Amino acid sequence: MQIQSHIISNIPVFKIGDSLKEIITFFNESIYSHVAVVEEGHFLGVLNETDLENFEADKKIEDFRYNLEGVFVLKTTSWLDVLEAFARNEANLLPVINEDGSVLGYYDLTDIVGVFIDTPFFTEPGGILVVAKGIKDYSFSEIAQIVESNNARLIGGFITDIRNDVVQLTIKVSASNLNEIIQSLRRYNYNILFGNNDDQFLEDLKQRSDYLDKYLNV
Repeated sequence: MQIQSHIISNIPVFKIGDSLKEIITFFNESIYSHVAVVEEGHFLGVLNETDLENFEADKKIEDFRYNLEGVFVLKTTSWLDVLEAFARNEANLLPVINEDGSVLGYYDLTDIVGVFIDTPFFTEPGGILVVAKGIKDYSFSEIAQIVESNNARLIGGFITDIRNDVVQLTIKVSASNLNEIIQSLRRYNYNILFGNNDDQFLEDLKQRSDYLDKYLNV
């Protein structure tokens, strides 16, 4: 998936010799988290909005060279890696760098999230499941096989959490009634964290509980 068309070129790139007053004004008048700084046309790093309170308007960016962070993505970076860079750096604006170190512009987080939302994972009709299994035991190929054995197809999936050696995966399948897929996943020891509301397993438990209540009240 190509995202280069989303590079923004109308956001300023500052020079190392510029006044910090310009940076302060930029952050105060925008909602962005980072801004790029160059020296002789080559990318040096970014200044972070969180450092704003330490900036002194009468000084130059050069005086805060040590504050520059190596936060950027390349023009060739894939959209998924760009999303990861946004998350890893807690940023909503990332400079895009060419092979020669020049700044081409920026990616805005909102635009890249929009690209993600336009993928078939979100646009294709189907059902969402969130499952969990041991980090050494789960397999996307196994999940795909389970889904396909129930006359559905796996539209997409990704890891949404890893904690205490347990992986949480969110998957989307081309079926609105997920009961059979859920039952098959349970047989393969996947813990179902989220599924459709008419999960037959939960319904069976409810019916058995109701039966037990009636039996005890006889």
